[in-house]
Amino acid sequence: MNSTTTEDGYASSATVWENDEQNRLRVSPNQATDPSTSSPSPQVPSPSPLPRSSTDSESRPAASTPWSDGTTLERRDTLATIHSVEQPNLVEQGFDENILRALCDLDCGVPLLLDRIKQSVVSCREASIFFKKRALIEEEYGKTLQKLARSTAEVYALNDGKAGTFVSAWMSSMRVHEMMAENRLRFAQRLNEMSEELATIVKEVDKNRKQTKDLASRYERSLQESEAATEKCKNRLDFTSEELERLLLQKEGESFKDTAVKSQAGGKRVIGKAVAKGGLLLKGKNPGNLQRQEDDIRSRVSTASDQYRKAVTDTQAMRQEYFNFQLPRILRALKECADEIDLGTQYHLTRYAFLFESIVLSDGSTLVPTDEGVGLKATIETIDNRGDFKTYMQNYVYARGGSAAPRRMKGHSEELISSVNVFGGPNYAAQNAAPNGIYGLQDKGRPTFGVDLAEQMTRDNAEVPAIVIKCCEAIEKHGITSQGIYRVSGMTSKVVNLKQRLDKDLDSVDLDSSEWSGDINTVTSALKMWLRELPDPLLTHHLHQGFIEAAKVENERLRQIRLHERVNDLPDPNYSTLKYLLGHLHRINQHAADNSMSMQNLAIVFGPTLFGQQMPTNGLEAGGVMADAPYQNQAIETILKHYRDIFIDESES
Repeated sequence: MNSTTTEDGYASSATVWENDEQNRLRVSPNQATDPSTSSPSPQVPSPSPLPRSSTDSESRPAASTPWSDGTTLERRDTLATIHSVEQPNLVEQGFDENILRALCDLDCGVPLLLDRIKQSVVSCREASIFFKKRALIEEEYGKTLQKLARSTAEVYALNDGKAGTFVSAWMSSMRVHEMMAENRLRFAQRLNEMSEELATIVKEVDKNRKQTKDLASRYERSLQESEAATEKCKNRLDFTSEELERLLLQKEGESFKDTAVKSQAGGKRVIGKAVAKGGLLLKGKNPGNLQRQEDDIRSRVSTASDQYRKAVTDTQAMRQEYFNFQLPRILRALKECADEIDLGTQYHLTRYAFLFESIVLSDGSTLVPTDEGVGLKATIETIDNRGDFKTYMQNYVYARGGSAAPRRMKGHSEELISSVNVFGGPNYAAQNAAPNGIYGLQDKGRPTFGVDLAEQMTRDNAEVPAIVIKCCEAIEKHGITSQGIYRVSGMTSKVVNLKQRLDKDLDSVDLDSSEWSGDINTVTSALKMWLRELPDPLLTHHLHQGFIEAAKVENERLRQIRLHERVNDLPDPNYSTLKYLLGHLHRINQHAADNSMSMQNLAIVFGPTLFGQQMPTNGLEAGGVMADAPYQNQAIETILKHYRDIFIDESES
């Protein structure tokens, strides 16, 4: 029997099924939910019976099935690794058992759920692609708007545009645009996160779908193979029984032909068919031979009967196992998988709608604040064109007070101009008429603007011009965190007034007073004016071309070395003044987070100032001067970047 069983190829499968049935009976049907309960992945709660804990799995023998091959139906929460602000429960707390029972009653339950999950995967993937493309649009819009607002503010500060209330409103409107750009960039970041989360859901759900599909296919294939083996046992039993009956008929001496005819007329078996197949096997009519053949055939009939009975029992057990345990488990896993991706997609779409509403509301609150802040429209309405023009007219008249142009009328115009004192109140006219030009100040005969650097340093016996020290100390004290320091120019009339005061009596000017500390841009403009009015620029006309050639070197390290050599070639007064000034700018740059003055911005401001304006003699030279401007900025930026390497000795540090 053992050899026959092995040849038929189904006894081993039946034995495994029998062992599996015995193991399965030890576990109640309510506990048969998920064989991978010892997995560390999070399980989704549901009202269905909870899976075994890892400790229970260790203490109980694992049920084996002929189709498992060590494979378990692994159900993982595909959002367990997704990080977001909120962690929603993507699988419903109340699993609809009625739906599960309805699916079990359908012959197409598994393919139905597989096709549904495939549709959900496509929908989820499309949502992920949409979020990705929308994020690219928002990111490009935010970066472009941010760049536009910043560059516009910087360019306006360098140009000779309107001052007064207009420049304040203009800069405020640029800041509003920067805030809106930052909101869009944050929105783009959230969209990218949501796109990646949906892509992760698609990947995990599609993986689980394929695993469950393969497992269901193995179950169905094993059941079909068991049914085929049962049918094979049945055919073997029929054939052996027919052979036994034919032998008995031969032994009793009945006619084969009559028996075949009677059997075809009303019998349950077709003996004629058996005779046709096995009649020639009768080797003789010797009673001894017939008895031995009968014993052998009876033995084979008994074996075939036992095998058929066992195959029927195993197939019935396998069928009950599949339809009562494995199929509901597969359907539950697929339904939870479909719910997971459907609810995950819906959650992220809802989150997208909320974020979209929030960004629109944020833009609205930025443009029209609900609190005490001033919106964009209110900011633009603060522009006082009439007041700005009146102030400009007064300053213009003051700056060109020495003009000999004839006056067409007297009276109201003169009263208007003279009645308002820009800087000194009612004493403005008296100040303008004072012998020394500035009321109450005596000209000490030690001018500093437009005087050769070496000459004034020799005259004052100083290593650094006093005006540079005075202005830099005041700027570091009152304006080191001021937005756009050195980039924003002071009012022309105030700058001219401060220049005259410093030129007449440098020591008597108190830059810590509210008149100057309250508008530190006037002090920075005066310092830049002093540098521009030097007869020979701080970096000298003689070394100008050497600095430009050094700045053109592409290798940064080599460029630093060449510029260091040119700095060392400067005259002593120029070297000491440049060292002090760049040390001051280095400290300004250390507060770039507050004043927005990066090294590049400082280089743009001081490049033309320190190199001076060379006067071209023809068109070609004019083009060369314009072409040198980028290299001037590059030279200043490199020297400022390596300030400590160039100017500070190890002993000093």
